[in-house]
Amino acid sequence: MAEAIPYIVEPNDPALSSEMVEFPGKAGNVKAYLSRPKDGRNLGGVIVIHENRGLIDHIKDVARRFAKEGFSVLAPDLLTRSGGTDQYKTAEEQIAAIGKLNQEGVAEDLQSGLEYLKKQNFLNGCVGVVGYCWGGKQSLFFATRCKDLNAAVVYYGANPNPIDLVQNIPCPLLGNYGSEDPNIMPGVEPLKEALKKYGKSADIKVYEGAKHAFNNNTNPDRYHPEAAKDAWGRTVNFFKKNLAV
Repeated sequence: MAEAIPYIVEPNDPALSSEMVEFPGKAGNVKAYLSRPKDGRNLGGVIVIHENRGLIDHIKDVARRFAKEGFSVLAPDLLTRSGGTDQYKTAEEQIAAIGKLNQEGVAEDLQSGLEYLKKQNFLNGCVGVVGYCWGGKQSLFFATRCKDLNAAVVYYGANPNPIDLVQNIPCPLLGNYGSEDPNIMPGVEPLKEALKKYGKSADIKVYEGAKHAFNNNTNPDRYHPEAAKDAWGRTVNFFKKNLAV
């Protein structure tokens, strides 16, 4: 039996409407988790991009956390094209499947998710994106491709290649990184320099002593409660500022 994860917002939270949905994509329907305040109206939209294990329970919990803050949240299963996260029974299988994804296909599915979210009658028309780990990379890349974003947040994700793609970002950017993340940290200063070069609005913060995936409360080896709390507050305030009308 799998060990129960430490939910921050329970799946059956009575204040939320949370369910699996499907939306049309270029390669067929895409599975996703949708969570929002019950009877909420005029909500800002948030797309949550999962880590390299797909749409697991932890990411659904993250989606519900944003919903509790007053957003309509869509967490696409970006493994849908290869059968969906649920078909992979181990973390190793999930990670291997993620590694085979085509970035263009991922961006297409994210664009389809944004269009689906914007059609919901409870949305105010504003949409932001946030991604973690592998999802952080996808969030940053998607921000260079999508003209319809109002905000973008990166949690310890790799930079787009080439870095000059950041000139296409149409919205404010927030970045949260850990100083003890040797694979990602070498890219932080070049990212800041490129964003400055192209006059982009960006707020990048590095948390001393925090590792990669410091936000993941289900990973005791990496979870950094203080950094996670501060980054969460920054992210929520950033979305409230940029996704309001």
